Amino acid sequence: MTSIRPFALTDRTGALPVVDLFNGDADGICSLHQLRMAEPRAGRLVSGVKRDIDLFGQLDDTDLPSDITVLDVSFDRNEAGVRRALQAGGRVRYFDHHSARSLFHHPRLESHIDPSAVVCTSLLVDRHLGGRFHEWAIVGAFGDNLLEVARSLCAQRGLTVNQTASLEQLGQLLNYNAYGEAVEDLHFSPIDLYRVVHHFESPFGFIADADEYRRLAAGRADDQHHLETLAPHWRSIEGDVYLLPGEAWARRLSGTLANRLSHEEPDRSFAVLTRRSDGHFLVSVRCPAQRQSAQALCRRYPGGGGRHAAAGIDRLPVIELEQFIADFSNHITGKSS
Repeated sequence: MTSIRPFALTDRTGALPVVDLFNGDADGICSLHQLRMAEPRAGRLVSGVKRDIDLFGQLDDTDLPSDITVLDVSFDRNEAGVRRALQAGGRVRYFDHHSARSLFHHPRLESHIDPSAVVCTSLLVDRHLGGRFHEWAIVGAFGDNLLEVARSLCAQRGLTVNQTASLEQLGQLLNYNAYGEAVEDLHFSPIDLYRVVHHFESPFGFIADADEYRRLAAGRADDQHHLETLAPHWRSIEGDVYLLPGEAWARRLSGTLANRLSHEEPDRSFAVLTRRSDGHFLVSVRCPAQRQSAQALCRRYPGGGGRHAAAGIDRLPVIELEQFIADFSNHITGKSS
């Protein structure tokens, strides 16, 4: 175990308090971990479950004159918050790989945004830092379902098959922990998990020494028993739709299941719908990157968005289930654009 040294509460100029906003998934945690190993700064941490995207909404007006770093959440969903922070005299540095159609220029806004299909936020931070903590960037890429990209980076680094498999599992476990309707569904809050990760300079140290790693592995294995008898609710040649019940295990596994299905059958599309506590659905969609756009489908619905190959809808009303299945069917067969 390699401990990261304590650091002082300051920003880059000493003038503004520090706030770090990050997605609670593997990519968000690994991105912030790399950045704060390179640039140690303590301050307020803001995060949530994977779908908790509007992180600026957790800041009140007294927080906004701050030096804010944002990692792995949609700029489009946070544009208003960014503008409020800048208008209040704050600074914003933004790292993300989702579409940013509303991106604008401002002297106190620094953006590192690249929506390319072969990058994630961890890789953008890795690029910014010149590869200083490359193995953590690879973990983030594995967690963000960029398996071929991450495996290629492992090969370039000369990692063994076993080392590659270890980083892949770590990325998937960190990502698995982020799925849920609320933090109470998760094994660890993303902020608590980040703080544990941040004690380890090497991901192999975390794998070897962190009890949290073993608890996540055991939790995922236990949850996966529920999938043994799972069958599609709707299926076609081009893709399947799965319905999961409104249980915590189902909310935790929704993204893991969607990713697993897309890699087992990479030429087909999948939608995994999980019952929320209000009776409606949380939706995860995966589409072959070279064909349909998962993002284009999900953007038709309020609270929908994501990336080309992987996207979702925060709340699909139950009365729209059949319409969603029809839209999904038309989308994957090319009957709609």
